Formats: sequence, structure tokens, C-alpha cells
Amino acid sequence: MNYKEIISSITNKDLQPVYFLMGEEPYYIDKLANAFSKNVLSAEEQEFNQVILYGKEIETAQAIAEAKQFPFGSDKRVVIVREAQHLKDIDVLDSYLDNVQPSTLLVICYKGKSVDKRKKFGKTLESKCIVFESKKLYDNKIPAWINTYITENGFKIDNSATAVLAEYIGADLSKITNELEKLMLVVKKDEQITTALIEYHIGISKDYNVFELQNALGKKEVLKANKIINHFAANPKDHHIVPTLGALFSYFQKIMVYHFLEDKSPKSAASALKVNPFFVSQYQTAAQHYSKRQLFYIFEYLKEYDLKSKGVNNKSTTHEGLLKELIFKILHA
Repeated sequence: MNYKEIISSITNKDLQPVYFLMGEEPYYIDKLANAFSKNVLSAEEQEFNQVILYGKEIETAQAIAEAKQFPFGSDKRVVIVREAQHLKDIDVLDSYLDNVQPSTLLVICYKGKSVDKRKKFGKTLESKCIVFESKKLYDNKIPAWINTYITENGFKIDNSATAVLAEYIGADLSKITNELEKLMLVVKKDEQITTALIEYHIGISKDYNVFELQNALGKKEVLKANKIINHFAANPKDHHIVPTLGALFSYFQKIMVYHFLEDKSPKSAASALKVNPFFVSQYQTAAQHYSKRQLFYIFEYLKEYDLKSKGVNNKSTTHEGLLKELIFKILHA
């Protein structure tokens, strides 16, 4: 079952005895666990019939023992095991799946990874309970996810604002929703969310961020790129070298991919680069300014400065100084 189907089953009280929620993306696992804990039993029923356990504190046998108990003054008993990835003996759950307690709803939250479905325990889960896998979204899917989230909540956001949020926060859906919730508390529904609003309410600069740095480098706007990198150097806590290097590597990698595309139409290029079609023109412009040979040197620079940021062949230059050196070399590759 997918996320929406499980939410629908909770709403309709059409529930199965066991749900195994797993995967690298914790956002949907947490959302489902909260939905189970808040919406299956009434507040009065929860007092005697709902138990929250934590994988670090128990063994699987304890969760099974709780699941086997009968409800008191209610039709259902809810047992939720959070952080179940810490259970060392999770496969003991096999024995319970062979003989579940029908009046108990057992929810296992197995975050950060997935059980191998090819192995015995994985096959047992697939055949005897509801398995939900929450997969990590690729970076290129984040802008569309933000747009969907905003639209579903009745708000509007422009493409630049979406890009700034995606670049600044990354693929952490929980962090993204936290920031979006802040915005939706202060922005009117008939008012479009822009980079200016993001800067004012969240503190992400509309002019000084990795997204704008990439744009400046792609267009070889030397003055703008240097202004941005000087701002980064003056605010190192907000612009650490490691994520900046990662973002630049990903950016120039996409430019290289664009060079080798046979079909450079916006739709085809967007699919190959895994970006929103709105941004394809930026890679097209960058490809005009950076040849394959220049990109080869840039990747060498990125590798060199990644090592220097970790102390390899660098005894005195600060991270801020390293970024300035790197940007200079990229612009003059």
C-alpha cells in the first residue's frame, strides 16, 4: 500500500493487524505513525489501549507481548514501535505474524533502511502484513515535491523560491515542511511565495545562496560570483564548505551530461539531468561557457579542494579562503 492508501484506511477504520513501515525517508514513516497514534482510538481509549515503545529500549519479544494483550474497554489495542531499526532481533517478529492478535493494531517503524525482501524475513513481511517502503527522494524530485505540498495546502510559490528552498535545505522532507509551515503561517493564500518572502521570514538570502552562486558561475558573472563567495566567507556557519562543494560538483556534473546529450530539447534534457524543465536553459547557458576540457579541470579543482577542506595538503588556509581560491580557478578554467 502507498501512503495515501494507508491514510485512507485509517480514516475509514479499515485496518490490518500489522503495518511494517520502513525505508530511508523518515518523513512518511513519522507521518503514518502519528496518524495511527492520533486517529485509531479516541483520547479515552488511548489511555488504556495504546502503547508506544522504542527499539533502543526493548527487545522484539516485549513488543509481541504487548501486541498479544486484549483491549480494555475498546475494540482495538494499538502498539507502535518507533525506531525499530535498533531492534537486534527484529526477525523474531516471524512468530507473531504466524498468529496475530486480531484486536491489536501493531505498527513497526523501521527507519533509515529497508528489510531485504529477498531474504526469509522480508518475504514473510510481504506475505503476512502491510509493508510500506518510504524511499528517499532524489534531489531533482524535491522542487516538484515542494510545489505539490504548497499547492495541496492552497498556496502558490514561484520557481525561483522553490529552487532556493531545494538548494538550501536539500532532500530532508521534515526540514522542508517545517520551513514551509512557517511560511504558510505568515503568507496570505492569495500571495505568491517568493525568494524575498523566504529571505524575510526564514533567513535564506535570495541573493546569497548556492543556487545564485551556480547561476553566476554558469554565466561567468565574475563580479556577482565573487560577491556571493565573499558573503559565504563572512558567514561561514551558514555556508559551510562541504555542502557547497557537493552542490558545485552536482552542478558541473549536470553541465557535463548536457554536453553529451543527443537530444537537447527542454523536455528530454530535463529528464536526463533530472531537473525541472524550467532550469534547463541555465545548463544550456553554462555549457556554452564551459567546454568539456574546462569541466575536466574544474572536476580536478573540486577534488583538490575537497581534500584540502579535510586537511590534506593544507596546513594554513581557512575554509573561507579555500572557497575563494576555488571560485577563482573555476571562473578562469
